Amino acid sequence: MTYKSFSQLDVEGNTFKAVSFNDIGDKYELSRLPFCIKVLLENLIRHEDEEFVSSEDIEQVAKWDVSNHADHEVSFVPARVILQDFTGVPAIVDLAAMRDAVDRLGGDAQAINPLNPVELVIDHSVMVDHFAEENALEKNTDIEIQRNKERYQFLKWGQSSFDNFKVVPPGRGIVHQVNLEYLARCAFTKQEGDDTFVYPDTLVGTDSHTTMINGLGVLGWGVGGIEAEAAMLGQPVTMLLPKVVGFKLSGKLPAGVTATDMVLTITQQLRAHGVVGKFVEFYGPGLKHLTTADRATIANMAPEYGATCGIFPIDDVALDYLKLTGREESQIKLVESYAKFSGLWHDDTTKDAEYHETLELDLGEVVPSIAGPKRPQDKIALDKAAEEFKTWHRSQIDVKVMDEEADFVAEGGLGTTDEIDESHDSFVEFRGSKFNLEDGAIVIAAITSCTNTSNPSVLVGAGLLAKKAAEKGLTRKPWVKTSLAPGSQVVTQYLEDANLMKPLEALGFNLVGYGCTTCIGNSGPLPDSITDAIRKAKLTVTSVLSGNRNFEGRIHPDVAANYLASPPLVVAYALAGNMNIDITTEPLGKDSDGAPVYLKDIWPTEDEIQEYIAENVTGDLFKAKYADVFKGSGEWNSLQVSKTSVYDWPESTYIKHPPFFEVMGKEPQALSAIDNARCLVKVGDSITTDHISPAGAIAEDSPAGEYLKAQGVEPSDFNSYGSRRGNHEVMMRGTFANVRLQNQLAPGTKGSATTHYPSGDSMSIFHAAMRYKDDGVPAVVIGGKEYGTGSSRDWAAKGPSLMGVRAVMAESYERIHRSNLIGMGILPLQFKEGDSASSLDLKGNEQYSIAKIERGQKEVDVTVTTDSGESNTFTMDIRIDTSNEFTYFENGGILHYVIREYLKK
Repeated sequence: MTYKSFSQLDVEGNTFKAVSFNDIGDKYELSRLPFCIKVLLENLIRHEDEEFVSSEDIEQVAKWDVSNHADHEVSFVPARVILQDFTGVPAIVDLAAMRDAVDRLGGDAQAINPLNPVELVIDHSVMVDHFAEENALEKNTDIEIQRNKERYQFLKWGQSSFDNFKVVPPGRGIVHQVNLEYLARCAFTKQEGDDTFVYPDTLVGTDSHTTMINGLGVLGWGVGGIEAEAAMLGQPVTMLLPKVVGFKLSGKLPAGVTATDMVLTITQQLRAHGVVGKFVEFYGPGLKHLTTADRATIANMAPEYGATCGIFPIDDVALDYLKLTGREESQIKLVESYAKFSGLWHDDTTKDAEYHETLELDLGEVVPSIAGPKRPQDKIALDKAAEEFKTWHRSQIDVKVMDEEADFVAEGGLGTTDEIDESHDSFVEFRGSKFNLEDGAIVIAAITSCTNTSNPSVLVGAGLLAKKAAEKGLTRKPWVKTSLAPGSQVVTQYLEDANLMKPLEALGFNLVGYGCTTCIGNSGPLPDSITDAIRKAKLTVTSVLSGNRNFEGRIHPDVAANYLASPPLVVAYALAGNMNIDITTEPLGKDSDGAPVYLKDIWPTEDEIQEYIAENVTGDLFKAKYADVFKGSGEWNSLQVSKTSVYDWPESTYIKHPPFFEVMGKEPQALSAIDNARCLVKVGDSITTDHISPAGAIAEDSPAGEYLKAQGVEPSDFNSYGSRRGNHEVMMRGTFANVRLQNQLAPGTKGSATTHYPSGDSMSIFHAAMRYKDDGVPAVVIGGKEYGTGSSRDWAAKGPSLMGVRAVMAESYERIHRSNLIGMGILPLQFKEGDSASSLDLKGNEQYSIAKIERGQKEVDVTVTTDSGESNTFTMDIRIDTSNEFTYFENGGILHYVIREYLKK
C-alpha cells in the first residue's frame, strides 16, 4: 500500500500542500505517537516514492509498539543543514575535494552542490586575547580576521561557488543562537512547479549542540561533518528507530533558581538514567512555566545527557517566542495552522504520548547548582561546591604523589591575599595589583556559550547582579580573567538599553566578541605572570563559565578544574575569586564602608528580572539586528576570493587539499581482514572527542607545532587546532594530542605519547602511527565505556583514519562518533557484555587480527597474539547498525560512496 498523499492547507489566502495522514491514520492511532516520532513519520511519508523508504518503514513507525520495540532502520531527510566554521570549513574542504575527485574520474564537478539550504555561521574562531578593557571587541575581532584570513577567503569562495550555501560572517553571533532567533522556520516551505509544499522544519548540524533548536519544536541534532556533507548532497540520515524517553516536568522553578540550575539537574538525571542513542521528549504541566529560551537551554545540552535530541512541542509558548524575535506574522500563522493540521500542536487538551521509558522532575525541587570539575553531568548543589572542590583537590594531590613518586607538595598560595610574599613562586604582579595566587583560584570567569547567552533571564540576571555589586563597591579579584561573549548582537543591545552593560564592564565583563570563546576552548592566553605562578608553584586553579562543556584540557591547558554555572553565578565567582570559598555563606567581598557583602545581598529578584526583560527585549530589536545578518564588516567584504568552480588550492597552512579521495577508483575495493595490527592507543572510560581531536591551543613542541614551524609559522600565529581543521597535516599530528590524554601504552605520561611495538621505543602517537604505516602495519585503538563522548567532531575519525587506524575496540560508543568512524571506513567493534580490555587481559603490546566481515554480520572474532606466539580469540559485536552504514563502510567511507553515486548519473 502507498501512503504518500497530500491535502490542501489554506492559510490567510495562501494555499499549501501538506502530507495527509488519513490513510495511515485509518490503520493506526497516531495520537499515541510522541511529537518527535510524528515528525519522523511525516518525513517518511513524504519520501515514500524514493528508494530508501518503504511502506513497511512507515507502518513500523506508525504502529509505535513501545512494549515490543524493534530495531528497524529508518531514513531521515532533513530540510536543511547548519554548520559552524570549525566543523564547516573541513566540510566545505571535503566538498571542494569531491569536485576534484569527480572531475578526475570523468564526471561533472559542478554536480557536487547542496540540494537544500545550508547555512554556516562563523562563531568558533574568535579568541579572548584582550579582556577587561574598553576596546576588547575591536581588538579581538581584528586579530580574528588576521589569524583566519585564509579560512575566511575559502568560505567566501564556497559561498560564491556552491548553490544553496550562505555564510553568516564573523561578529554576528553563535550558530545555535542565530538559528533559534532567526534561521529556524518551524514550518518549512518549498516551491515545486506550481505547488508550495509545507512540512516540519528539520535539520542536522555539524555541532552537537544543534539540538538547541529542539526547544522551539524543530527536530534536529548534531552529526559529524562527513554525515552532514552527505545530507547536503541528498543522502538520507539513516538510523535505527529510536526509543523515546518521556521526561515529565511539573511545578515551576523557585525564586532564585535559574534555567542553568534546572538544566544541570536534568543533565545529571538523564545521564544517570542512560539515554545514549535515544530521543528525549519533554511533556507535562511544567511546560507552560518555561519560556522557549528556558526550553532551548535544556535542549542545547542533549549531548551532555547523551540523547540524540531533547525536544519540546510546538505550542503557544513557541508562537510567543516567534513574535518576540520579530518573525513575520504570516510565518507565525503558518506555523500555528500547520502544527494543528498535522497533529504537532500541543495544548492543555493534548493526550500524553506513549514512551518507552519515563522520568519526572518537579521543577520546584531544583536548587542553585554548578557542575564540575570536568564533566557537565557532575552537578553540585551550590552550598556544597566549596566542600566538593576541597575533597576533589585533596584527591588530586594524592594522585600526584603516587604518579610522580616524589616529594610533591601542593604549596598553593600563602592562605590569604592580605599577606604577600614576593619571594614565593605564587607571587604575581599584574595590572598594578600584587598578590599571591592560591590553590582554587578562579583564573577564568566567562559569560559565554549558546547554552545560556540565548536566555534573557540569566543575562539580565547577571547584569542586575553586577549592578548591585558595583553599587556596593565590589570588584572582581585581580587574577580573574573575565569576559562577556554573547551569542548574538541582540544581547548586548538589550543590556545597553537596560543600562546593564556599564556595571558588567565595571567588573571586567567587557564585550570580547560574538562567538563560543571559552566554551570551545578559545579562552585565550592567561597573563604571563599568572601562568608563571601556576606552573612554578604547581597550583591547581579553576575556571567558571556559563558553557556546556568542561572536559579535561578543553578550557585552558593550565586550568585543572572547570565549573559550569549560570551567568549570575559566573559574576559572583569572579567577585569571590576562589573555589574554596562557599559563596552561599561567606562574603564575596567588602563594600565601600568595609562591611561584608554576601551573595543574597546582591541577587536580583525574579520580578526585577522580568521587569527589565519586558521593557528592553522586543521584536523590533531582533528585526533590527538581523536585518543584515549576512552582511559582514569591511574586513570581511574586502577579502578577495577565487572565481573558479573547482578550487585552485592556493598555498596555505589553513586550507590544504585532503588526501581522502586521491587513490579511490570508480568501484570500491573488496573488504579484507585486518591482520597483525598493532595497538596505537589504549585508553579508559569517557574518552571524549576532545581527547581524540583537541580544539584548543597547539603546543610549540607538539608534532603539529613542529610541522607549523617547519612551514615558517611563528608560534604566536599557531592559532588553534579548531581553526586548522582545513589542513589535514596539522590535524593528523593533533590526533590524540590532548594534553590530558592518558595513553596506557605510555604509563606516567600525558598527551601525545605511546610505545611503538615490537621495538619498545617511546615516541609521539603521530610518529608511531607513521612508523606503522611505513612498515605496512595496520593500527587499532582500544577504549572503555562511552568512547567518543562529546562534540560531533569528524576529525576524531578523520585523524585516526589518516594515521592508519582500521578498527576501534571499545565497551560502548557515543552515537555521533560511532557514525563518524563508519563514515571514514573505520570498523567500530564493541566488547561483549561483561568483557573489557581488562577482563580479557589485553596489554596493548600484542598483535590483533580481525576476521573479514560481511553485510548483515553482527559479530566477529578477534585473535590476539603476543610476541612470544601465545594467542587468544574472543568475539566482539560489530557496531555497524544499519544497511546503509554497511554500504558506506564497504565503500571506504560515506563520501566515497556519494562520489561513486554521482558518477553513475
